[in-house]
Amino acid sequence: MTRILILCTGNSCRSQMAAGFLRSFDRHLDVHSAGTHPAKSVSRRAITVMAELGIDISHSVPASVDRYLDQSFDWVITVCDNARESCPAFRGTVGRRLHIGFDDPAEATGTEEHILAEFRRVRDEIQARFREFSSTTLRHTGDNNRHLPRAR
Repeated sequence: MTRILILCTGNSCRSQMAAGFLRSFDRHLDVHSAGTHPAKSVSRRAITVMAELGIDISHSVPASVDRYLDQSFDWVITVCDNARESCPAFRGTVGRRLHIGFDDPAEATGTEEHILAEFRRVRDEIQARFREFSSTTLRHTGDNNRHLPRAR
């Protein structure tokens, strides 16, 4: 089973949406998400816009990347520039690292309608980029058949 860690700063929007999409694309992936400075909860707007597409991330909880540093992953994917720049060193095996950056919809200001539109725009970008990653990169590299030992 391919193990993937999606890393962001707050682990409240982008990384949660990306993890939700990857799980929906392939239930055989072992997908986790974490933040370098995790928020207290997942953004209610992220939950709302994902639910519009039938993906439930309402039970997700932001996690610190520290809990994953000893584990092995086939992929560690950063989805924001801050996480890419401050990505810690993993003691477990990391097969590949990848950066797929997105704007932070949590920084949007204005009316609720405008803010939700920004969340939808970023959600749709995440969906497209991670669908491409899943259907081309994972299949091309054969990672769906790869098994890494779990670090203890």
